[in-house]
Amino acid sequence: MRYLPHTEAELTSMLRAIGVEDVDSLFDAIPQNARLEGPLKLEASLDEASLMEHLSSLAEKNNAASMMSFLGGGMYDHHIPPAVDQLLLRSEFYTAYTPYQPEVAQGTLQAIYEFQTIVCELFGNEVANASMYDGASATAEAVMMARRVTRRGHCILSSGLHPDYIATTQTYVAGIANADELSTVPIADSGQTDLEALRAQIHDGTAAVVVGYPNFLGCVEDLEAIATIAKSHGALLITATQNPYAMSVLTPPGNYADITVGEGQALATTPQLGGPGVGLFACRNAHLRQMPGRLVGETLDQDGERGYVLTLSTREQHIRRERATSNICTNHGLIALSLAIRTSMLGKQGFQEVGRICLSRAHYLRQKLLETGLFEQPYSAPTFNEFVLRSTRGSAADFIDAAARRGVLAGIDLGRYRPEWNADVLMAVSEKRSRAQLDRFVDVVVNM
Repeated sequence: MRYLPHTEAELTSMLRAIGVEDVDSLFDAIPQNARLEGPLKLEASLDEASLMEHLSSLAEKNNAASMMSFLGGGMYDHHIPPAVDQLLLRSEFYTAYTPYQPEVAQGTLQAIYEFQTIVCELFGNEVANASMYDGASATAEAVMMARRVTRRGHCILSSGLHPDYIATTQTYVAGIANADELSTVPIADSGQTDLEALRAQIHDGTAAVVVGYPNFLGCVEDLEAIATIAKSHGALLITATQNPYAMSVLTPPGNYADITVGEGQALATTPQLGGPGVGLFACRNAHLRQMPGRLVGETLDQDGERGYVLTLSTREQHIRRERATSNICTNHGLIALSLAIRTSMLGKQGFQEVGRICLSRAHYLRQKLLETGLFEQPYSAPTFNEFVLRSTRGSAADFIDAAARRGVLAGIDLGRYRPEWNADVLMAVSEKRSRAQLDRFVDVVVNM
């Protein structure tokens, strides 16, 4: 398809239709002192050889790739086989855009359909969409969907939910509602959502309760108890899962939750400066027509052959305009495909095996670190591959900096999120961390 620019006559006609004289008038809302008054002060461009040398010199300064990582908090260092990247290099995948024309996009549509099926199996819900941007946007869209389904405004977010998910949801809702439409409920001493505080906050105008599963602190929430409280007031339960590998050992959230969302990065790609991610989104059949994003359906063509089409795509760029279920115009299709390929390679048995390895090694490391006497365990709730330890000798930031100087990315300083977490370190363990590496980490801690 060629790009055909507008003619001057067409531009003039369009400007006249909206009542402005020229294109510059469209930018009148931007304050004069915020406008660029000259060319950007950029250095002169480099020739190819010089540019390659410059980039190589920059890369040599980065030693993080060779460091042993225990970072988590929504981005996890799991193994992604080279075969996944090789399959993604197929031209029909990496050049494909939105498959609006099913006649020429059956392969892409089938791949997306398989992705949706995998998400349903992971979360135990009935229907899934063809991905969102990331876990944060999926959570925010779930809250918006719950408001539409229940025709209520108030939503309760657990303080144990990922802080970025909370901030993104607040930003979404702020554009259409009052600040008091969202409230947060604290966590208990166990690290789980405080059920008594939840009972005190929820009311018959509450649309949904949103919790992490596991939550940001790695703690596994009691979904059955939370669902009971939510449903007693007619509210929906939304769960947000940061690491889908947790579903290898936990009860599927769809057993209790009406909308299940999450971040699929751990099953799709390695961490790369915080992204890219892929938002997972599933729900019950009863709420299907309020689901945001795009959905691929399976049907039969006029010859009775199985085929796939985009369906129920009530997005603003299609038929619904301002009444669309979402203003997200696209999805992370390539990362969703990567997740489908990786999960298919693992199979059910392989998926469960990876989960068991992560669980056992995380518990091993936590116990070994506690035995050093340098940490306390602040929360008693069960965990999967991620947990919080509280430093008994100084701040979390000091500990993390000291470990980094010895070649270990020890975890996330939770003090960056809340002052009361100043001594808390969030650590994650994947199947890539061998027993020898875990023991080396403990030795690093002891000899600091």
